[in-house]
Amino acid sequence: MVLTAEFLAVVIFIAMFVLIVMDKIERHYVTLGCGALTLIGVFGICMRDVDGIWKVLNVKSIFTSGFWYQVTESESSGINWSTIIFIAGMMIMVEGMARVKFFDWLCLRIAKLVHFRTIPIFVTFMILSALLAMFIDSITVILFLAAVTIKLSQLLKFNPVCFIIAEVFCANLGGSATMCGDPPNIIIGTSMNYTFFDFLTNTGLIAGICLIFIVFYFYFVFRKELKQSGDVSINEEELDPSKVITDRTGFILSTLIFLIAVVLLVSHSATHLTVATIGVFVAILTIFVAGRDSMEVLKKVDYKTLWFFIGLFVVVGGLEETGILEMIAGFIEKLSGGNAYIMIAIIIWLSAVASALIDNIPFAATMVPVIARLGSGSFLNVLAWSLSIGTDIGGSATPIGASANVVGISVAEKAGHKIGWGRYCKAAVPATLLVVLVSMIVIFLRYGDAISNF
Repeated sequence: MVLTAEFLAVVIFIAMFVLIVMDKIERHYVTLGCGALTLIGVFGICMRDVDGIWKVLNVKSIFTSGFWYQVTESESSGINWSTIIFIAGMMIMVEGMARVKFFDWLCLRIAKLVHFRTIPIFVTFMILSALLAMFIDSITVILFLAAVTIKLSQLLKFNPVCFIIAEVFCANLGGSATMCGDPPNIIIGTSMNYTFFDFLTNTGLIAGICLIFIVFYFYFVFRKELKQSGDVSINEEELDPSKVITDRTGFILSTLIFLIAVVLLVSHSATHLTVATIGVFVAILTIFVAGRDSMEVLKKVDYKTLWFFIGLFVVVGGLEETGILEMIAGFIEKLSGGNAYIMIAIIIWLSAVASALIDNIPFAATMVPVIARLGSGSFLNVLAWSLSIGTDIGGSATPIGASANVVGISVAEKAGHKIGWGRYCKAAVPATLLVVLVSMIVIFLRYGDAISNF
């Protein structure tokens, strides 16, 4: 019966991926449905393992002290409730910031600092996109940044397409720099007990180096369009950033909550507060500040994404409990011939290529237990950083590779600027190859000792 359970777990997993890529059914319905099939078919009918069901659901972990205040490292499988609760809390905080027009104000403030000149806006918005995505979900960053870009393009008479493509890429790159920047990193961090600072000093350094290359790359690729746009003389008073703020007290308090969240994330290895605790805390503060608008803030939270994660973790839990992930790890180890450098190259390029074609969130969730079987100690850390960079950056290559890409293209199309696959990939694919190559070289150079000693 174990063989049947393994076969069924793989079939459900493949079906889930295919349905997500086809995009005919909303993805949270897909993962929840496949998760239910995993619990009933794999654990219930094939394995008859009630304890396995409870292990995958992992509800009891929420009611342990270590879930909220963690001094020693702990391992858990199945649904990663720390990820779910943390993302929910950050979503509430971001909606609270959006309510007081924080993002509109920030974009206009920066545009005004460079006197609304096209090329400086192009460069600063790329950097802004990367910096914001380090702390805020890249979807939200692009949603507001693209909207402001469209508005500025209408006033300054430039083509916003090249701006939005560059902003999307930089948002995904910036998201790779921190634990809270991109969902794959949240999954990797909470699963392997990494801190915000762990990511910042490892993937953050790699992302920072790559950002320098990317700014020059996109300027070179789009230089003709940027120069054709020129600079239009406008009345800067019409775009006064202070005019977008309608609730000044709420604006100040929401900004303070954001800063508190950043401080807590940076210091949580010292305070031992888990990301779940931080997520709940900033959510409570945001709801309190929103006051009468708190229900509106809660209604705008993307609950579908949270359900998507829950179903996904159950399906991956089925693969883990039936031993499929061990087989994948063994295959990668055999393919690399035990060579640590080849193993890292496989992880980073496999992650990049897979994430360009399919959603990088389920791929990251699948690969975390795989790399845990491939390495240990400092070498496991190197594999984690390789997986993080590969999944985060690979998704930038195609219009469907990451959620931020879909959102940016959608905002552009609503304004009458269609971005086709050819237009997008012509600029994004070489940029992705460049970043993955640079990242691999940096990893080989920086972690040479850990790799050689494996």
